[in-house]
Amino acid sequence: MPVIAWGPTAFVVDKVEAVEAPSFVSGRAVFRTSTPVVMKGSGRDGAGVRMTRQAWCLPGESEWDVYVEGNLRRKAETLGLDRDVALEQVTWVGPKRSWAVGGASGPGGKKPGACVEVALSGRPETLSALHSWGLGQANSAGMGWIGA
Repeated sequence: MPVIAWGPTAFVVDKVEAVEAPSFVSGRAVFRTSTPVVMKGSGRDGAGVRMTRQAWCLPGESEWDVYVEGNLRRKAETLGLDRDVALEQVTWVGPKRSWAVGGASGPGGKKPGACVEVALSGRPETLSALHSWGLGQANSAGMGWIGA
C-alpha cells in the first residue's frame, strides 16, 4: 500500500525494510518503550472485592509488575516459546499519559499508561520475540512499542 491512513494522519510509504530484533544471547534484556505501556489490573480492593472492571494500573502501583510479567508469559506461550520470562526491574518510568484508542472500528476510550524501561530475563528467542511484540496490552493500537 503506498499510503497508510492512521487516524487523521496519512503516511506515504516509499520503502519497507525489515529490522531484526536483537538476539539477547546472555538471556538478559533491557527494553525501553517509545509509546506508553497500558496494563489492566484486577480491579479488586484489599479484601479481594471487585470494585471496577476498568482497573488500569501504572508502573510502581502494586499490581503492575505481576500483571506485566503475566502478560509477557502469555505472549511467549502464544508463540510456542519458553514462558519462563521474568521482570527483573523497572529502571525508568516516564510521565503518565492518557491515550484515546479505538473508535468506530472497535472498543476505545482513554487508556492511561507511561513509557518505561525494564530489565527482563529469559530464553534469548523469547526475549527477541517479546522485543518485536511490545510490552503490556493494546500493542496493535500502538501502545508499549519498544524502541530500536
